[in-house]
Amino acid sequence: MTTLALPFARPPEAVLIEPFVRRALEEDVGAGDITSALIVPPDKTVSARLVPRKHGTIAGLIAAECAFRLIAADAAFRCGLPDGSVASEGSVIATIEGPARAILIAERVALNFVGHLSGIATATSALVDTVKGTKARIVDTRKTTPGLRLLEKYAVRCGGGFNHRFGLHDAVLIKDNHIAVAGSLAEAVCRARAGTAHMPKIEVEADTLVQLEEALSLGVYTILLDNMRLEDLRRAVGMANGRAVLEASGNVTLATVRAIAETGVDYISSGAITHSAPNLDVALDF
Repeated sequence: MTTLALPFARPPEAVLIEPFVRRALEEDVGAGDITSALIVPPDKTVSARLVPRKHGTIAGLIAAECAFRLIAADAAFRCGLPDGSVASEGSVIATIEGPARAILIAERVALNFVGHLSGIATATSALVDTVKGTKARIVDTRKTTPGLRLLEKYAVRCGGGFNHRFGLHDAVLIKDNHIAVAGSLAEAVCRARAGTAHMPKIEVEADTLVQLEEALSLGVYTILLDNMRLEDLRRAVGMANGRAVLEASGNVTLATVRAIAETGVDYISSGAITHSAPNLDVALDF
């Protein structure tokens, strides 16, 4: 498998990646590649290169390698620039040698994964670079493509970002609708604490400074400051004074993220880095 330019990116284990790639291949291959079967001799071997057409941060080579190996176990996949690397336009990020038919069969699935995941890594990296010099970390959300969350969150890590919770199961996040059902924030926090062990953290969403003050009085671990103005974010940091981890969310763009970070918040969450990141154009050249 490919190595990582960023050690903390932690790639998913191969056994977890393969089902994603296998499903994509099954969807694309169907009953077989009739074009290659008609045109390409079965014993023809080739050497191919994966080349980005634009500058960007690379992610998804682990999925591309899996795609080629699932079709041709003896294919030689060599990583030129590992996941997490910044690649210039025209650079060779990987080479593949093996049966021509197999490489052609796996080509589109491999490129789909690399292009999509590199787009996420590139969008994440842009935000991370913009907040350098502040303590703020960029984190993702659950606004991911259905079925691809594991890989999309991996791409965020390749871009230098960090992961928020992976799903509803690994952390408690009390939002406005939970509070409405419980009757009050205090009751919602009480119920959450009564039913959780010591490992899951409890986070509370606050839309106003009044809600923030109540959350602070309850001693919750993390408070999500949702769509607050910059002046309110600054006041929130002063009010918390280290008593809770503060996460800012809402209206996070390249134009706004630096100002948000400079308010002193600990984390800035962005759904756009997964749900709206443009694909990075990557090609396979023989």
